[in-house]
Amino acid sequence: MLSIFRRSNQTTDRQLKKYRKVVDHINKIESDYTGLTDEQLAAKTVEFKERIEKGETIQHIIPEAFAVVREASKRVLGMRHFDVQLIGGMVLAEGNIAEMPTGEGKTLVASLPSYVRALEGKGVHVITVNDYLARRDFDQIGQIHRFLGLTVGLNVPMMQGLEKKEAYDADITYGVGTEFGFDYLRDNMAQHISQKVQRPYHYAIIDEVDSVLIDEAKTPLIVAGKMQADADLHMIAARLAKRFKQGVDFDFDDETKSTALTEAGIEKVERAFGVDNLYDLEHQTLYHYMIQAVRAHVIFKRDVDYIVKDEKIELVDMFTGRIMEGRTLSDGLHQAIEAKENLPITDENKAQAQITIQNYFRMYPKLCGMTGTAKTQEKEFREVYNMQVIQIPTNRPRQRIDQPDLVFETVDQKYKAMAEEVVKRHDAGQPVLVGTTSILQSEKVVEYLDGYKLDYNLLNAKSVEQEVELISNAGQRGHITVATNMAGRGTDIVLGEGVEDLGGLFVLGTEKHESRRVDNQLRGRSGRQGDKGESRFFLSLEDDMFKRFAKDDLEKFTKKIETDKNGLVLNKDVNELTERTQRIVEGSHYSMREYNLKLDDVINDQRNVLYALRDNVLERKDIIGTLEKMLHETMEFVVYDSCPDGETPDQWDFERIETTMNSLLHQPVELPRKFDKPAQIVKFYEGPIDELVAYVRSFEDNEQVNQLIPQVMLSHIDSMWVKHLEVMTRLKEGIGLRSYGQEDPMRIYQREGLELFGKHYQKLRRSIAAEVIQFMKILTDQQEEQAQEVN
Repeated sequence: MLSIFRRSNQTTDRQLKKYRKVVDHINKIESDYTGLTDEQLAAKTVEFKERIEKGETIQHIIPEAFAVVREASKRVLGMRHFDVQLIGGMVLAEGNIAEMPTGEGKTLVASLPSYVRALEGKGVHVITVNDYLARRDFDQIGQIHRFLGLTVGLNVPMMQGLEKKEAYDADITYGVGTEFGFDYLRDNMAQHISQKVQRPYHYAIIDEVDSVLIDEAKTPLIVAGKMQADADLHMIAARLAKRFKQGVDFDFDDETKSTALTEAGIEKVERAFGVDNLYDLEHQTLYHYMIQAVRAHVIFKRDVDYIVKDEKIELVDMFTGRIMEGRTLSDGLHQAIEAKENLPITDENKAQAQITIQNYFRMYPKLCGMTGTAKTQEKEFREVYNMQVIQIPTNRPRQRIDQPDLVFETVDQKYKAMAEEVVKRHDAGQPVLVGTTSILQSEKVVEYLDGYKLDYNLLNAKSVEQEVELISNAGQRGHITVATNMAGRGTDIVLGEGVEDLGGLFVLGTEKHESRRVDNQLRGRSGRQGDKGESRFFLSLEDDMFKRFAKDDLEKFTKKIETDKNGLVLNKDVNELTERTQRIVEGSHYSMREYNLKLDDVINDQRNVLYALRDNVLERKDIIGTLEKMLHETMEFVVYDSCPDGETPDQWDFERIETTMNSLLHQPVELPRKFDKPAQIVKFYEGPIDELVAYVRSFEDNEQVNQLIPQVMLSHIDSMWVKHLEVMTRLKEGIGLRSYGQEDPMRIYQREGLELFGKHYQKLRRSIAAEVIQFMKILTDQQEEQAQEVN
């Protein structure tokens, strides 16, 4: 029989046909489970586990397992899975994305594959976008799994190590995606094997998968240590940056948000600080502070990208409008924004470990997800994560009407028309949700509503505490809610009495987002589970999106523009302009994510090498053998590094070789100057190195040495990695400048990054070997002294 889990290029309809056959089977056997007692139903879990251990496949067990979960859900929660939810569960179990509109019960869908995959005994991670949803699903859906005899864990920030370990050891673990990623990084900073909390990755289900894997993928996960910032230098750089003019002192690309100093800007910095050449290695820090100051001024806008609260910079998530609690920008950028706002300068975050969202989640052998909006990003999901997007039909036909956009010539005309539309709907008693793309814009909207003396609820990052209450009331008769995109994810708006007869909830968007998916999320607040609803976007040609990404198109378009007396654009091709611009934006963001991923792929290879060495040390795997290899490598490196190609033997640094080797060897050896090939010198040292290895081996059972070597190794590894990450960041900042030399910056980064890692890694192994040998010598001297005292 052909497996329904085989990937194919068939159309979704054909795929659904396959899934429906399995659904028919599940429905047929449903009655087999209704007569079972609670104990008999729970015993099925043990039976399934035994069958899997004997070699039965997950695919074969799915019909029975899904039927068991559906029956348990009926008994525990009073909720029976719809047929379309069973299809969604199958799509997830195979490692794909189930696209399901808002209100179709995605949370209940996740109960099916999480149960089935947990039967393998390797752990399942169910990932949500915030703590609130993780706790809710742990409490609610966790009841089904606990009823069936599985263990359920919760992984949220601020938990202690033992609590986390317990959560990860559970069959199913609920939590926020970033916290799983941070735990991975922290595990790779552990000083003892017992401090690690995660076990090997197996299977993850991501709720709001597009938000987690795409929207959040622009920002890498960084575990940072605090480092005192130079407050005066930040303040001076901020004052200088304020006087800089775009196009004169710096270039700024609005699309990619990349910034670079011009020759004129460089000269101004050199004059201000009294330096000759800003690009000299000794002035690298000054250049870094200056470029961060310029970025803080041109890229980050107050009440759009961040708010100032209690003399602190609090970052705003552009996709949800929520405050990113505890998040700060790294590499001095956060401090540059503080200086710009004339706030106290906090300590800088210095990266100790980091990974991109993409590279973290690609470590899961099986990954799947759910969302209402993924089809527009299907190419990226397929290429980066190897997941297909399968659209799941709705349980009831959708009744929401999505009206065509209204585009106005100016922002003022747009807001006036928006306010009049809200008044009209409000007078009829219909609830209205006005969606905005930023805090600044939400406050602009309410200014216009205030002109009509309307009562409304304002929901943005400044009023997050009232979010749940405000959202739950947004569908009530006569209510007006103005919200940033925080009203989008994981929230349900239930219609009040009589609202269905008024046409349901009216969603009014005031600007197109940079991603069509976020617009679709906003529309999806209305018309859930077959409810009536309506949506419409009010736009203007002065909106940020057009100004940033469609300058040339806009110029051509305005020459032939036709409007009515209210400023409404009448040209039929205006919607084509909107769609084209949005596609350009999405393409630009995809390119940025792709670029950042390529950059991280360079570090990812290095990270894997270093973390593998670190794990061997933590697990005490052949520590003496590792040290032995380091000694041989060190000797070869010193010899070949001191005898470079192209130099004659009389130019070789024999003295450096002799001094370095004698610092390692148990007994000093004089190096003859007669050799004319590096390989001869290597051969000369093989005997003394073998003696040294034998000396090292004599400490194999020495408890002091066995305790110390891992500590020394970890200390050196961690110190080297922190320095290396900093150097790689500086290299990344500098490569853009060299693209003018007709060389691909990515190639430069890959080549130089590899060279740097090679040097740092060799130096790491040399310094570990040297320190351990020195310790052994001290121990030997102490033992000899003690022996003499006894005699």
